[in-house]
Amino acid sequence: MAQTASATAIRQAQAPQLQGAVAPLEVVTFKLGDEEYGIDIQKVQELRGYDAVTRITNAPEYIKGVVNLRGIIVPIIDMRIKFKLGEPTYDQFTVVIVLNIGGRVVGMVVDSVSDVITLTGEQIKPAPEMGSVLDADYLIGLGTLDERMLILVDIDRLMSSQEMGLVEKIAA
Repeated sequence: MAQTASATAIRQAQAPQLQGAVAPLEVVTFKLGDEEYGIDIQKVQELRGYDAVTRITNAPEYIKGVVNLRGIIVPIIDMRIKFKLGEPTYDQFTVVIVLNIGGRVVGMVVDSVSDVITLTGEQIKPAPEMGSVLDADYLIGLGTLDERMLILVDIDRLMSSQEMGLVEKIAA
């Protein structure tokens, strides 16, 4: 409860910054199920089709395994499993977004990648308080673009969370 209260206080303190004072944010948009998400394009190293991975014994279910990407062993996380969004299917649209976070390379499997868009500060709204599958601590906010609404994920915070443990804590 105290953690939720402190997270709420932090979001409320950040809320004025989100309304107009934020520099434009360029995001890569992707789909998981029926929802559309966005992450900061500066964290994206490359996009790849989904290939077979090497399973790691005793790894959490959402860590599909690892791949060798030009000599770098990269853990692959299935975001559909991580966010409990139903059984994943892998087809020609499935994409691995290769991220570079804090010098660590991590891949995340998504249903499809839509496009790259630039959101102005006015188009980014604070994340509402809700008991969602995706903890609001990992959200930057919601991006609005015409009729579209994007869930903006703080990918640094998500990948460096204690639960994920894939990337060292990033200094604020």
